[in-house]
Amino acid sequence: MVLADLGRKITSALRSLSNATVINEEVLNAMLKEICAALLESDVNIRLVKQLRENVKSVIDFDDMAGGLNKRRMIQSAVFKELIKLVDPGVKPYQPVKGRPNVIMFVGLQGSGKTTTCTKLAYHYMKKGWKSCLVCADTFRAGAYDQLKQNATKARIPFYGSYTEVDPVVIAQEGVDMFKAENFEFIVVDTSGRHKQEDSLFEEMLQVSNAVKPDNIIFVMDASIGQACEAQARAFKEKVDVGSVIITKLDGHAKGGGALSAVAATQSPVIFIGTGEHIDDLEPFKTKPFISKLLGLGDIEGLIDKVNELKLDDNEELIEKIKHGQFTLRDMYEQFTNIMKMGPFSQIMGMIPGFSQDFMTKGGEQESMARLKKLMTIMDSMNDSELDNQDGAKLFSKQPTRMARVARGSGVTEREVKELISQYTKFAAVVKKMGGIKGLFKGGDMTKNVNPTQMAKLNQQMARMMDPSVLQRMGGMGGLQNMMRQLQQGAGGLGNLMGMGGGGK
Repeated sequence: MVLADLGRKITSALRSLSNATVINEEVLNAMLKEICAALLESDVNIRLVKQLRENVKSVIDFDDMAGGLNKRRMIQSAVFKELIKLVDPGVKPYQPVKGRPNVIMFVGLQGSGKTTTCTKLAYHYMKKGWKSCLVCADTFRAGAYDQLKQNATKARIPFYGSYTEVDPVVIAQEGVDMFKAENFEFIVVDTSGRHKQEDSLFEEMLQVSNAVKPDNIIFVMDASIGQACEAQARAFKEKVDVGSVIITKLDGHAKGGGALSAVAATQSPVIFIGTGEHIDDLEPFKTKPFISKLLGLGDIEGLIDKVNELKLDDNEELIEKIKHGQFTLRDMYEQFTNIMKMGPFSQIMGMIPGFSQDFMTKGGEQESMARLKKLMTIMDSMNDSELDNQDGAKLFSKQPTRMARVARGSGVTEREVKELISQYTKFAAVVKKMGGIKGLFKGGDMTKNVNPTQMAKLNQQMARMMDPSVLQRMGGMGGLQNMMRQLQQGAGGLGNLMGMGGGGK
């Protein structure tokens, strides 16, 4: 069973509690049976599943419970806590220290996505302002150095490796020493993997570890291999001091239960999960938000982090414009830029309560991103007077030659330029409506500050702009209103969410 299905089955079992007229031992046992079957089907270790069942039952004692207690809530809470225990060994991960070299060594089997994950992690820290680099000490796999070199060049990360040196210990030592001398702060060392656990692999890992004395050893685990994960994790932990785990290929289509239960074998915390092939498809792992997302409860905290990364406070100018109902084509370009920066749509949608991680299929997501890029390419062919005009739509309708010029410059048809202008007109209309709503930008709960009739009109206008199938999956107008309310309360004002930073041109 894939991870997304596991979440749905557990949610369905928990929901059966709400539908039960009486909460008793029979109802509890039926619910636990359903949850345990789902976990086993998803490759979670049988011993851990048994433990979860016993722990929930020990918390819920119907004979000793006072009559007035909310049994439903207590059971749901107990299940949630036990699911968290499955993936949280209670150990704090290593925290890199800025201003000094942090040596991070990667270990794992061949094919687990280790080399790609090395680049993703170095890139993640580089984006946060760290001086990051890569060392390729994998001399076993043909093409490993070429792969790392290609990844690093694309991501503009400095790297070290050799086509002639065959001793991985020498390469690792030389690379780490060189980058330490150049005051790099985050030094990632990629080591060899094998198709299976072999003495030669473990011996090599030990030698590299002794030579570079890493601050943290990260074990990279492939979520798609199921129950074999636990034996694999235990073997690595016995040979080297694994300090953290990164789980790869853990998108909505992976079974994942084996990888999650392998955390118990290493007693090391999961620090990141790989959710795709792109360099940005690496999510910091936080246990509670992960379980929340699995159960369709969203991750408002993660969404706020994503939005805050865009430094919204830097863009007071756009918020001021929105307050006065102004929205130019350049403003729309900046919003598209920030959507691209936030990462894959399905990841963002999975953070919103009521949406699962597989909300949008990979095909649909790629199509949406391609469409967004095309719209931005069209706007790249516009001049400053068109981008900054207070009513760009009117300018293009009055002077159709502009439409033809932009179409030629961006290599699209005039109809596609018209569609962009039509989309812009809809956005601008919503912003104008928002600018006229008194109290929208006062902060606090917008539902208290804003006239309910005005708010309903704004929601209806937003609903008209959305794809009907997307709106339906959100739960119609009610779902949209609920999402808006939760986002606004979480991020401290709709004004902030609409003014996502200042990319642009």
